[in-house]
Amino acid sequence: MAWRFGYVVAILAATLAAPLAHAQSAPEPTGVWQTQAGDARVKISKCGGGICGVIVSLREPIDPMTGKPQVDNKNPNPSLVTRPMIGLPLFSGMQPVAAGKWSGQIYNADDGGTYASSITVTGDSTLRVEGCVGALCGGETWTRVGR
Repeated sequence: MAWRFGYVVAILAATLAAPLAHAQSAPEPTGVWQTQAGDARVKISKCGGGICGVIVSLREPIDPMTGKPQVDNKNPNPSLVTRPMIGLPLFSGMQPVAAGKWSGQIYNADDGGTYASSITVTGDSTLRVEGCVGALCGGETWTRVGR
């Protein structure tokens, strides 16, 4: 009878440890990432059970037309058009949906639109960022530049 108990305990321990090991090995997107075009760097961190992403640097932080720091001038909300690009939040509601994948919304400062989005860690130093408008989807691969 004691051998059965030991066997059951071993099976139970292995069953409980398997999801934990999988969760610990799931890739994390936290860190600093450079956009595919190299025009911005985004810091991704954990927040509220999901992830947040903010612009931390720009290739051209100064607007050549005004000589002042770049602002969110394509935003359709007039009260937000003067907010600085550095520190601009890009993700909202990004929650985990699978190992290494999050879904929510992404703000596109190039056109002032917010789109359904997903991000997927595709390697230790690559992140696939996708956005969709209806059935039309597009994306790019970001590269990790810091942790």
